[in-house]
Amino acid sequence: MVSFGLIDEWQPRPGRLTSWTAAPAAIAAAAAADVHPVPPSHQQEEYLRAARRNETAGFRFSRLCLIAFDIQAPLDPAALTSALTTFLRRHDTFRTWFSVEPDGAVVRRAFDADDIDLVHTAHGDFTTPGQIRDHVQAETPGPSHWDCFTFGAIEWDGGFTIYCAVDHLNTDGISQAITCVDLMTLYMNAAFGMDNPVTPVGSYLEYCDRERTISRALTRESPHVQRWIELVRGQEGRLPHFPLPLGTDESDTHTRSAHLTTTVFDEAAAQRFEEVCRASGANVTAGLMAVAALVYLEFTGDSDYLGMTPKSTRQAGPELNSVGWFTSLIPVPLTVDADATFTSVAAAAAQSYDAGKELTDVSFHRVLELVRPEDGIAVQPGWSVPMISYIDVRKLPGVEMFDAINGCLYGNRGSSEEVFIWINRFQDQTSMTFLYPDTEIGAASVRDYTEKFIGVMEAVAAQGEYEPVVAVLT
Repeated sequence: MVSFGLIDEWQPRPGRLTSWTAAPAAIAAAAAADVHPVPPSHQQEEYLRAARRNETAGFRFSRLCLIAFDIQAPLDPAALTSALTTFLRRHDTFRTWFSVEPDGAVVRRAFDADDIDLVHTAHGDFTTPGQIRDHVQAETPGPSHWDCFTFGAIEWDGGFTIYCAVDHLNTDGISQAITCVDLMTLYMNAAFGMDNPVTPVGSYLEYCDRERTISRALTRESPHVQRWIELVRGQEGRLPHFPLPLGTDESDTHTRSAHLTTTVFDEAAAQRFEEVCRASGANVTAGLMAVAALVYLEFTGDSDYLGMTPKSTRQAGPELNSVGWFTSLIPVPLTVDADATFTSVAAAAAQSYDAGKELTDVSFHRVLELVRPEDGIAVQPGWSVPMISYIDVRKLPGVEMFDAINGCLYGNRGSSEEVFIWINRFQDQTSMTFLYPDTEIGAASVRDYTEKFIGVMEAVAAQGEYEPVVAVLT
């Protein structure tokens, strides 16, 4: 099973550590890069602005994504240099970076992929996982730098661990799986003379251009913009929030992130849950949004729920194999009637989820640029919303080899003001992972929420139905 969590929980095997970082000539080429006409994606732009606003936070505010896996053979440094260089050159997100101009505009700068080169440095023996974790995080630059990525190999008797630390600016969950498959293929070809095919990739720059072209055509009167405004106005002009207290009101500074992972149920129960969803006309994602709406009702007594779930923006073809930040958030609004049950809410969630997918290419960041004061939207820069993500890990590219190579995915302990939930289905079990504000109140609330959410899922799997119990709120 792939391991998920915070980098603080990564337990790499100690050994001799060699890291690969951008060569000085490549850094110079990036610094001299010309402005590229394609701007950052909306998500990238807001992410960069948030990182800049919080440069004095005292910790890495931006998200660092790490993937690691093992190879049971002696390290060939030249082969790994070749594999890493080829990987960076073939994904065009890595040949660009962003600068903030005097007028505040965030612009993309791009240079020739052939100018990307790496150098490796031997750091000697590391005797504890903590030393390795500290080194990786300290060595990897933040998103204001082109080279916001580092790689490494940790050698131990019989093999080595490869790690890839890449700022979220240039990657997402699917990209991390692609990174693992790419590097395994490229390294095996370079080290052992194999000729395994490397999948063709699309262009992240073309995706950003497509997104911005769509955005430029939008106006305040566009139906999809009006749909977003109506949804948020229905929440009194505010974005949704976690249904339980998080203890963040007590702090006037940043709240660091905490993490929790727990098992939901085994694969037999997961299959039964999916069958109930399908019988109701819903997929598993819609079914999980129905669970969230029922849980929200039970905790708050509010029958109106506005859920948010990430949606991949990759199009069919080579773009499916591309590394980049290809995601957006889509809304899934639900109203839970007095006599509602899981199956009835799941059926409604399926329709709401399908309607939400129509907004995949309409970024809420763009909507905020178009709203008027009379729209009554009270959303500030740096906004955050609770998110529920479902990933059927069994369908990720190369997943069949993840167990064999001890594959793992981790993120740094940044700042959290809301609760993000990932529900991951593996071959033998389904897990639930939370990233939430690290406060005593937040921890207690997440435990209560987890217990209720899993209880609803278990009831659906065991009985094929669930009826909410709503306490009278005083």
